[in-house]
Amino acid sequence: MERRFTFKDFFLFTFLTVLLAVVVLAMYMVDRQWSKLSQMQQTMEEQAADIRGLRGAITTLEKNLRSGAVALGATGGGDDGPVPAAFRRAYAASQTAGYQNGDWLVEAFSVGLKTITPLVSSDAYASDVQSYIQESLLTRDPDTLEWLGLIAESWQVSEDGLTFTFQLRKGVKFSDGKELTADDVAFTFAFMMNPAINAPRQRAYYEKIASVTVVDPYQVVFKFKEPYFESLALAGGMAIMPRHFYESYLKKPDTFNTSKGLLLGSGPYRLKDPKGWTPDQGMVELERNPRYWGAVQPPFNRLLWKVIANDAARLTTFRNGEIDTYGARPREYQTLLDDADFIKRTQHFEYMSPTAGYNYIAWNQRRGGKPTRFADKRVRQAMTYITDRQRVIEEIMLGYGEVAVSPFSPRSTQHDKSLTPHPYDLTKAKQLLGEAGYIDRNGDGILDDAQGKSFEFELVFFQDNEDTRRVVLFLKDLYARAGVKLVPKPTEWSVMIDVLKQRDFDAITLGWTSGLETDIYQIFHSSQIADGGDNFISYKNAKLDQLIEKARANVDEQARMPLWQQAERILYEDQPYTFLMRRQSLVFIDKRIRNLKITKVGLNLGMVPLEVFVPANEQKYRQ
Repeated sequence: MERRFTFKDFFLFTFLTVLLAVVVLAMYMVDRQWSKLSQMQQTMEEQAADIRGLRGAITTLEKNLRSGAVALGATGGGDDGPVPAAFRRAYAASQTAGYQNGDWLVEAFSVGLKTITPLVSSDAYASDVQSYIQESLLTRDPDTLEWLGLIAESWQVSEDGLTFTFQLRKGVKFSDGKELTADDVAFTFAFMMNPAINAPRQRAYYEKIASVTVVDPYQVVFKFKEPYFESLALAGGMAIMPRHFYESYLKKPDTFNTSKGLLLGSGPYRLKDPKGWTPDQGMVELERNPRYWGAVQPPFNRLLWKVIANDAARLTTFRNGEIDTYGARPREYQTLLDDADFIKRTQHFEYMSPTAGYNYIAWNQRRGGKPTRFADKRVRQAMTYITDRQRVIEEIMLGYGEVAVSPFSPRSTQHDKSLTPHPYDLTKAKQLLGEAGYIDRNGDGILDDAQGKSFEFELVFFQDNEDTRRVVLFLKDLYARAGVKLVPKPTEWSVMIDVLKQRDFDAITLGWTSGLETDIYQIFHSSQIADGGDNFISYKNAKLDQLIEKARANVDEQARMPLWQQAERILYEDQPYTFLMRRQSLVFIDKRIRNLKITKVGLNLGMVPLEVFVPANEQKYRQ
């Protein structure tokens, strides 16, 4: 017999539903209150620590005044003036009409970060995050390119160029309230040079330093083993790691090497939890550092990067105003410029940054302990000849780029201007492949080696970059005409990083950033094959090694440039990479972001100290 649903049942069901909703709401409110209480407790603890420090400073000052040890009104050394030189641009921005602190700067990463721990991380995206949190002794003026003191108040260089003495500013604190001293600088060097720490990339450069010595809490001395053309940049550009935070990991290096988010510094922003970031959060969020020592406080309350791998999804998110910047692909760039509503709320920039770097295809010369077909120089040369880079730029990049000749920018004095890009030459390529033993032995249209093995290889590429996918598919058809079978291998970013470390690939397409003067030691010197170094293609050329070493040791620019040019000619001949192109940046930015400028090193949006802001009446995020 069926039981009917009565009014009493309906009333009971409704009551239980309402009760459940009340319980869920109560749990949510309790959770929110608990979160707020935790935040308040953290803030009160930080304030209490600051007050204790202030009391100590006042007590010390009183003692010094009684003993006559303090000369009131005295000023420190250096030529900073009332506003340190490193902050003059940011200070000038803060004095413009409409300037106001507040709002958030929201951007997007096209890849999911695997780790943001310093030294362990290996990509430019993690470096972007770290640049807002950890600071160095010096920074560059983006227009004049001169060195300016940041943590360092002043510095001296010995006559032989081997000793650099830095005088640190007093009163600089890490975001947890601990003072930054020379001891932290010396610790940072010792930490990264410890072989138990997974930092082969940094050790490749810093091995030129013989010692970093603390003279007193505010003076530190770097001594180099030999002259190095970028000695000041190396010493002054080292991101300072707080000893009290990282020292314990010397006893448990594996914990550090596998960590995801151990990040603390003295910069304008900080992680809410310097030990708690994980990749599964799907974003990176930084908050303003309330203890920032700088002459100009950071303009934004928060910096946020969302992980949006899909190109179309990023554009949609930008259109909806959920992110503030968008790097356009060439095919959509002109369409967006023609969209009146889109242009109304955005500003756009086209520029070729000298530090933007280049894209390449890297030919792995050794895999599984054995030489590959790409160990033969003739094969690598042939691969460049069958890569029609000019067509790639014209048809896929729509002209927004230039063919890359080498790791050196064509606008750099490192570049030998007599070198021009290898042209597309199918006849030349087939000749070289024939000399290397590759001919079509069975008439199937694919070249075979002497053992009858087809010339087939996998090309690893980042699966979520649409332009890269189109380039790879274009090359697949192009290579087939030469009898070479390219098998596209779309791959997740985190997997690509592992593939590089394990050297487990045939070929891979990626990009390197560049500097104002590019040191290629890390990428092409044979010593960087071992221990996870960045010569992940196992490329060796003894003459190139010697030239790199001589160039790095030569501090005379006029004498150094010919050495770099000789090195470039070797790379031009050997083609360890097929240097694809240098892309032009095509950037759209929300109109509420003000004071955007193109400098000698690119757009000033991500420069620290920050010099962009949002006027008060256009701010849309509130704390």
